[in-house]
Amino acid sequence: MTERQGPAHGLSEHDLSEIRMLIEERTGIRFDESRERFFSGRVKEHLRAKGLDRGTDLLRAIRKSNVEYEGLLERLLTQETSFFRYPGVYEAFEKRVLPELHTKKFWKNPRTLRVWSAGCSTGEEPYSIAITICDSLSFADSWNVEILATDVGRQALKHAERAVYKGRSLASVNPQQLDTHFSRVEGGHQVKPKLRKLVTFAQMNLASAVYVGRMDMIFCMNVLIYFSEERRRALVQRFYDTLEPGGYLFLGHSESISKMPVKFQAIVLNDCILYRKPTAEEIPKPELVAEGRA
Repeated sequence: MTERQGPAHGLSEHDLSEIRMLIEERTGIRFDESRERFFSGRVKEHLRAKGLDRGTDLLRAIRKSNVEYEGLLERLLTQETSFFRYPGVYEAFEKRVLPELHTKKFWKNPRTLRVWSAGCSTGEEPYSIAITICDSLSFADSWNVEILATDVGRQALKHAERAVYKGRSLASVNPQQLDTHFSRVEGGHQVKPKLRKLVTFAQMNLASAVYVGRMDMIFCMNVLIYFSEERRRALVQRFYDTLEPGGYLFLGHSESISKMPVKFQAIVLNDCILYRKPTAEEIPKPELVAEGRA
């Protein structure tokens, strides 16, 4: 269906509620009261773009067609993002995490570094991770670097695989990085093949548990806010189980897991909180309790 401008007349509270419930049922993503205006605004925008008159027409379309459903979901989830969006996070990654992992893993064979960008959107985050590793890790070429980048949005992933960026998206990329890691192409700058081959993109709904192997680092920035408390807990537990002992979880600034039962070590560096999975030696052992007969 081609995009065209049309009126968004009949979008009732009931329609919005049905759409919200359908999305939560399929993906676990919840648009709660705090995002009510954003949600209804984006749904109206989508209705107009599709030239539909009523919310019931949209509901029918997204129930019947996965492509239509994904189109709406992408409009609701795609945020403007950019390279090195949170400088404090990348500084901690470069100065604290990479040197630690280098010391821990340098003599291993194979020398592998595995990173998961969970909720990668249009690709700026995983490529920022790849640039940081290539520029900062000692003897980076002698490492087997694997970056898994997943997102629920098919169009966002297509953009990420094309790897062409321009304008504000590149504002925090310095001239040397631009020269080293990008080629000028029609429409902007494209990430060079050497960097692109470090990243594997895959469509994934984080609400469905898919085995991804063990990871040294997981970046999940501003994704947990879309899930209910129960799903958040399950996802954080899954991240904990997926991380290698001594591995790190990076979350968005507004996301805290301090009240959750998982036993990450919280490390505060400037304006950034890192969550580290302790090694077996660091996990406090329960005290021995002698059980005698009463």
